[in-house]
Amino acid sequence: MTSAFTFVFLMSFCSLFICRKVAKRVGLVDAPNERKHHKGVIPLVGGVSIFLTLAIAFSFFELFPQNPWLYLSCATVLVVIGVIDDRYDISFKLRLLVQACVSLVMIFIGDKSLHYLGYMLGDFPLDLPVVASTLLTIFAVIGAINAFNMVDGIDGLLGGLASVSFAALGYVFYVSGNTELFVICTMIVTAMIPYILLNLGFPLGRRFKVFMGDAGSIFIGFTVIWLLLEATQKGELSAMRPVTALWLIALPLMDMATIMIRRIRKGQSPFKPDREHLHHICQRIGLSPFMTLVVICGLAASMAGVGIWSDMSQVNETMMLLSFMIMFGVYFAVISHIWRITTLIHRVFNRDKEIVKSHDA
Repeated sequence: MTSAFTFVFLMSFCSLFICRKVAKRVGLVDAPNERKHHKGVIPLVGGVSIFLTLAIAFSFFELFPQNPWLYLSCATVLVVIGVIDDRYDISFKLRLLVQACVSLVMIFIGDKSLHYLGYMLGDFPLDLPVVASTLLTIFAVIGAINAFNMVDGIDGLLGGLASVSFAALGYVFYVSGNTELFVICTMIVTAMIPYILLNLGFPLGRRFKVFMGDAGSIFIGFTVIWLLLEATQKGELSAMRPVTALWLIALPLMDMATIMIRRIRKGQSPFKPDREHLHHICQRIGLSPFMTLVVICGLAASMAGVGIWSDMSQVNETMMLLSFMIMFGVYFAVISHIWRITTLIHRVFNRDKEIVKSHDA
């Protein structure tokens, strides 16, 4: 199996260089604007490269035991739409329509839906009727896709958060004895490593920098929700309980929900781009891009760890859901009042510095 991971890593690295050359010729690049402050035009090929690498690897090593061609077909449609959006900036309504159609294909052709919610609301299992399950699955697929799409704002962040989620899923599959899905998760992380390195400018510098693009964030979000359904909707064979899934993608979900609520409050479209995400806030309060990356990925890993520990320890599912909602409430309140909080911190900090200076004098 080591040879498989080596194959994936090298193929991902090589495909990045091939794809970036093609991207420059066809104009699949990201240019700076009022929201994007990077230097120069950057090829948007990280996602395409990862997708091509994994599609070939999954086919070659005969992975994804259930509905492999359905998964690859749905992913291909989403990646193509993402590439078109990266190149021509299509309407978000069209993107949502395609994502909803892919969800329906998953449900009615692949028999893959979010129909069982466990014991989230008490001592009885929640088995949803078909209509409710269908609507919730569409909402979950669109939510996961756009959650990962929205966090792609600074170098390394999307790759880092995706790696956290896939590593957590891989661990859950490994512990539950599902070796094949563990290998798949590990392969996905392996395929993302070359992208993360080039995205961060290591070791070849900014000249070979690449971005993930909407194609990549959409592909990652779709793959995450596909694997979460695999992990939670298998009845007695499930690798984890449904409520645990919230913890494995907690930070992208909370950031998306918070920013959408704030936009709606302002009378704006929830899909209107801005610079109010957590990574933007971290930088504006003084953290460097690298420290922002470390802090956010560290928070995401901690939340995923809490979810896995709670699942393994058989913590009451209602308590897990309630704890998640409380955490989200605290997160929303802090982000909503972040400037007042940071102003207060700066005042206290500056006051302490003045007291020290007066004592030294």
